[in-house]
Amino acid sequence: MALPVLHHAWRSSASRRVRLCLAEKGVRFDSVLVDLTKGEHHTPEYLAKNPLGVIPLLVLADGRSLYESGTICEYLDETIADPPLRPEGAYDRATMRNWIRHVDGLIGNLIIFNWKHSIAKVAAQLSDAELAEKLKSIPSKERQEAWLRAARRPYTEAEEAEARRKLVVLLDRMEGMLDTGGGWLIGGRYSIADIAVVPFVKRIDEEIAPDAVSAAKHRRVHDWWHRIQARPAFKTARIESFYD
Repeated sequence: MALPVLHHAWRSSASRRVRLCLAEKGVRFDSVLVDLTKGEHHTPEYLAKNPLGVIPLLVLADGRSLYESGTICEYLDETIADPPLRPEGAYDRATMRNWIRHVDGLIGNLIIFNWKHSIAKVAAQLSDAELAEKLKSIPSKERQEAWLRAARRPYTEAEEAEARRKLVVLLDRMEGMLDTGGGWLIGGRYSIADIAVVPFVKRIDEEIAPDAVSAAKHRRVHDWWHRIQARPAFKTARIESFYD
């Protein structure tokens, strides 16, 4: 029987979400690694499956494609009953979707820190002509600007500080949600809402503001993070160090 195929990258935040969801569901899949620095997600063949030109991309066993990590995670939960990864009630499920949108809106702040370790090193070496050609292949104006910044206008210390501040505010919001959520963000149990923020907390804890993910500053987030890392799926999904 054919397995679904996941096009992803180990350090991609969105890919980490989907791998974690697949691991929680116990789904086996074929892995296709996408080299973002080479633009393998911007080839005509890839864009035919995912016109957004982003990862991850999940190609189902029947050949149909799904993209956007939140969408993929909800699809997996709708089609694989156990274990359930969405809140039980309609209101809590709607709250979960709003939370995912909120977290997704902060991805630019994460890119500021993540890309300088990978894409920026490659982009900075491109000639003006090579960079112009590269930008033509990127379907998203937002990602075109990110590549341009990485190649020619590195983010300043002030911009990094502001991005760091916004990401720490995310922890503040989580702290309040965990106070009323019974140890998990929404609905009193582990869900896609928790999965959505795992890559962010991983990077905050690892590099961006490690002192913020502490019992002294965010006790509930600190305890939540330890519970997340103790789940067997966390290891299976390889939510490892961002560095080689």
